[in-house]
Amino acid sequence: MTLAPNAQPFHFDGVPDERDGQRVGVLLSHGFTGSPASMTPWGKHLAAQGFAVDVPRLPGHGTTVQEMNKTGWSDWYAEIERSFEKLHANCDQVVLGGLSMGGGLVLKLAAERGNDVAGVMLVNAAVASNNKQLLAVPVLKRIIASLPGIGNDIKKPGQDEYGYDRTPLKALASMMAGWKEVRRELPNVTQPILLFRSAEDHVVDPSSARIIASKVSSREVTERILENSYHVATLDNDAPAIFEESVEFIRRVTGP
Repeated sequence: MTLAPNAQPFHFDGVPDERDGQRVGVLLSHGFTGSPASMTPWGKHLAAQGFAVDVPRLPGHGTTVQEMNKTGWSDWYAEIERSFEKLHANCDQVVLGGLSMGGGLVLKLAAERGNDVAGVMLVNAAVASNNKQLLAVPVLKRIIASLPGIGNDIKKPGQDEYGYDRTPLKALASMMAGWKEVRRELPNVTQPILLFRSAEDHVVDPSSARIIASKVSSREVTERILENSYHVATLDNDAPAIFEESVEFIRRVTGP
């Protein structure tokens, strides 16, 4: 299957930290119908700091909507697990990061891997929705394959996350079922969390951030409001702030 432009995964091996000789890995997951393109600039910034970085392509993404409709939550989570295992095998500590659905995926991983995960970074993470139209998805998926897409919610002109212009409904229903899994497991999340949330987001409503902050068992949950970005904030006006603050967070949670 031919990949869309800029949908290639990104990987960097990293170098040992000059402070303590540790090799620190960072796993970054893109979101629903998106592609690695939305996370690669962040990944490259972290790689430039010496961190090992893996930005996987979730199955069914970066190809066609029809291909994505053949995949689901278990496929996407399995890819995140594979990526994590590679980093975990080659690094002393690993930090997770996720955009939108990717945030839900890494929260589930953090809940299940405990002390193997040093910290979690979330950008407009999705674990729920107040959109009543989604209630019709379980029925609609049997009638039509897709609906108009939700991609490229970016305030900054000229940016492209290289996602789909259609939303595959079978895959959407699977993601919604996956959200239920994540919400059940949130009390098992104990790691420090850095949570970025756009003040204006046309894809994920504030209910997800409220649920995450109230349900996790983490003693440290730091929320940052992004005033000049929409949903895909990793490609938007506030991206430099996300990148810089994430470096500080990673160094702190993996430090001596």
